[in-house]
Amino acid sequence: MINLGKYNLLGIQIDAVDYEAAVDKIIRSAHAQQSLTVSALAVHGVMTGVLDPIHGSRLNHLDLVAPDGQPVRWALNLLHKTQLPDRVYGPTLTLRVCERAAAEGLSVYLYGSRIEVLDALKKNLCQKFPKLSIVGSQPSRFRQVSIKEKEEIAATIRASGASIVLVGLGCPRQEVWVYEYHTLLPMPLLAVGAAFDFHAGTLSQAPQQLQNAGLEWFYRLLHEPRRLWRRYLLLNPHYLWLVMQQILKLKEFPLLNSQIPVEELRYG
Repeated sequence: MINLGKYNLLGIQIDAVDYEAAVDKIIRSAHAQQSLTVSALAVHGVMTGVLDPIHGSRLNHLDLVAPDGQPVRWALNLLHKTQLPDRVYGPTLTLRVCERAAAEGLSVYLYGSRIEVLDALKKNLCQKFPKLSIVGSQPSRFRQVSIKEKEEIAATIRASGASIVLVGLGCPRQEVWVYEYHTLLPMPLLAVGAAFDFHAGTLSQAPQQLQNAGLEWFYRLLHEPRRLWRRYLLLNPHYLWLVMQQILKLKEFPLLNSQIPVEELRYG
């Protein structure tokens, strides 16, 4: 088990952890019925915080931010000598959490995406883990919600008796959601990105060789060029340039700690 704490990557605090440590922390919080805010960030997720200091501050207030992308893991190893042997990939983390939850009698709630994706996801997860208890789900409303609606969403999740909430709203909306709802929900909230679509079977995953080489972005770009070209063709080079500056100590990247507005975005 590897848990070396948080390290500064371009002003964003990333946890140098492996799967075992991340899952253990989530499961312990679920048993204790304690709030725990979790995300797994690839390059795009890190850059959303770098380019938006307020969002960067939100990320730095999350309890556990795992290195989802290989380039994020490589940067931690180069900058801080963490020697992490693998990344903590959100979709794989999702499966490992569900496996432990099924084994230990912890229930799961699904929030986000569309009804048809949630239905397929529930079916596939229960086939893979027959003892897994999925006690409820809500699709995204794909808009900002009112304070009353936000409280209703949280009340529905609490009433379900869920031990863990998996949130699939896409980056950065899901990280905002996790940050906003953690005071209302006394359980781990996991922002798991494309895991919903991958495990529902509505989106194909890159071959393992491309994932290991840090080229999952290229595979996804080929499959969704219109939606993703800006994310990958603009942000990836920008990330590499900034990381190089941090490695060579050409620029300081203090931890982002902007004042977060009291009136939150209330994503639903």
